[in-house]
Amino acid sequence: MTAKKTVYLLLGSNLGDRLQIMRAARKLIGMEIGHIVSASSIYETAPWGVLDQPSFLNQVLEVATEMTPEEVLRIILDIEHELGRIRYERWGARVIDIDILYFESLVVDTARLTIPHPRLHERRFTLAPLSEVAPNFIHPILNKNSEQLLAECIDTSEVKLLS
Repeated sequence: MTAKKTVYLLLGSNLGDRLQIMRAARKLIGMEIGHIVSASSIYETAPWGVLDQPSFLNQVLEVATEMTPEEVLRIILDIEHELGRIRYERWGARVIDIDILYFESLVVDTARLTIPHPRLHERRFTLAPLSEVAPNFIHPILNKNSEQLLAECIDTSEVKLLS
């Protein structure tokens, strides 16, 4: 039996029934990638990159998996496709986006995959929910934990708990 590894995923949605789409993504992740150990609250967040679009819902999941990073990437791309994701423009509006933030403390830099996520430390919408589920997780390159990265983040975009 393969040992379980921890992967942190960021879910984002700003088109359609955002809550229902995120529920469907969580269900598929639990069925196809591994057990969801913990999930952050859901946050409503301002768009990042392309500002002229609806606000997002974001959530971070901690998942225990037996897969490799490449296998997880393949499955999340399949899940995004199954839920209706069409890639029009970088940072544009989307039904669902699933990003690998961390995979254990691995550092991966290939043509298809970069772990840790290369911009996670620049994005309040990522760091707020990440700090909720993994406040003490150390970024393997920056050597700072999630709470430190959030405290130092210069992104001032609005991030609020969904009521």
